[in-house]
Amino acid sequence: MKRREFLAATGGVALSALSYRRVLGANDRLGVALIGSGRRGRDVMKAFLATGRADLRCVADIYDVQRQRARDMLGVKPLEMIAYEEALARKDVDAVLISVPDHLHLPLTLATLEAGKHVYMEKPTTHALDEGARLIAAVRKSGKVCQTGTQQRSGAHYKRVKAEYFDAGKLGKVIFVRAAWSDFPWQRRKIAPQPQPAGFEWDRFIGPAKKVPYDWIRYDSWRYFPDYGGGLLADILTHWADVAQWMLNETRPTNAVATGGIYQLHDGRENPDTVSAILQYGGGWNLHFESTVLTVATDRPSVFFQGTEGSLDIARDGYVYRPNKGQPVEVKSVENLEIAHVTDFLDAVKEGRKPSADIEIGVQACNPIHLAKAAYWRRKRMRFDAAGARIEEDV
Repeated sequence: MKRREFLAATGGVALSALSYRRVLGANDRLGVALIGSGRRGRDVMKAFLATGRADLRCVADIYDVQRQRARDMLGVKPLEMIAYEEALARKDVDAVLISVPDHLHLPLTLATLEAGKHVYMEKPTTHALDEGARLIAAVRKSGKVCQTGTQQRSGAHYKRVKAEYFDAGKLGKVIFVRAAWSDFPWQRRKIAPQPQPAGFEWDRFIGPAKKVPYDWIRYDSWRYFPDYGGGLLADILTHWADVAQWMLNETRPTNAVATGGIYQLHDGRENPDTVSAILQYGGGWNLHFESTVLTVATDRPSVFFQGTEGSLDIARDGYVYRPNKGQPVEVKSVENLEIAHVTDFLDAVKEGRKPSADIEIGVQACNPIHLAKAAYWRRKRMRFDAAGARIEEDV
């Protein structure tokens, strides 16, 4: 018989704002600015508000339509502004939620820390390998809390698996890690050209990227373009590689190969709509990753570990452990990882400690991204040098 358990962590059901206020009091509430009010920024800000421990002070975005969408969705009426500098200058802002395209993470995070604010930064932490050291140094110098957006790090069942199975060696020697997640409708929608809207700041979107003429698709689907994001090798691999590295106590692969391409969506995108990658780690295990935005159903988007003594398949809704000898164990979770992660951030600010996915963890989670991207674009096996500071061809 399979043993089943149900794990209901504290983040499984969001307490109402009123409940939190009664328990915590007004002095525990953080004033938050939202910089980048697109779909992801609105979702994470919603989680902040659900805790009842944060107040949205202002919204900064380069597009007036997005600012209005945030006001409508979140049910609050924060101040609106185009320039993030205005948000950072506000005295009533204690922390900033940065949810902007990947190429803007570094400059906005550095500016936020310089302004003396705590940072909650969406993943992936870095857009280029050499950004990591600058971000780590800036966070450490500032003394501020910086939470990065791999929310599995705050999940109760992920932490339980780490302690009960991996640290205890119940899988034996882990050889293969397989990670898959596919079928993303938002990343295959058709984007019609349109004139530049009056309330849209193209130059601010481009930021430090190479200067190109206005093109609506580059903004509306910026993940299609390597100038602004890494596509599937950034958006999805970040999450699952971080889980694997955490469980197996390694912070970067030694080498990688990757393949894929634009198999169906010939719509102007440059990043692939389908990718596969294999990353080798010095501890003696391989991470196999596959993802497509196409309608290939993934029965269970998860990370599957296969060891000499058993296997473990973990996803956001729980895990299944299957020993080679003995009965399987299945644990279900209804924890809201978004709320758990922002709650950990709020607790870290209050307690003056590192959050569950601090800046070093966020940078390390990007190591496999940069290596796999290099392997994909160069069509070569690529490796890190001995210091992990440079990517080179593996010969």
